[in-house]
Amino acid sequence: MADEKFDIAKIINANLIELHLKGQTKAEVIDELSNLLTEDGDVIDKEAFVTDVFKREEEGATGIGQGVAIPHGKSTAVQNTTIAIGLSDHPIPWETLDGEPVTAVILFAVRDQDADTLHLKLLQQVAILLSDDGFIEAMHSVKTKEQLIELLGA
Repeated sequence: MADEKFDIAKIINANLIELHLKGQTKAEVIDELSNLLTEDGDVIDKEAFVTDVFKREEEGATGIGQGVAIPHGKSTAVQNTTIAIGLSDHPIPWETLDGEPVTAVILFAVRDQDADTLHLKLLQQVAILLSDDGFIEAMHSVKTKEQLIELLGA
């Protein structure tokens, strides 16, 4: 698996996607996406996970620009390393590299024991996708969860 392309589409399902985030703030959005992770069984202690995400947020901005944020938490509260994705119809204030709000949030939930392996592969694959302006544009225009999963696996 060392040289294989890591397939994000294999670790995400429709339960981990919200196409119309209700949250208006960073805290509300992280809470909303953490609910998806908890309901899907990937996070077993939501409060501990959210605390770990905010600890990481204190280390530096996770808003990478172009309307995208990639907050993440490495936590013992995570049962399965995965991501939850939320898209918003409204801009969400976030500390970003370009100073602009976000409309797409990819929340990484990483098991402690995956911190140096799967986490890095996941981050690398997301970074590759997000370096493509066409991907970001396509992500913002998906109409269904299935379209987003298909886009991630492309």
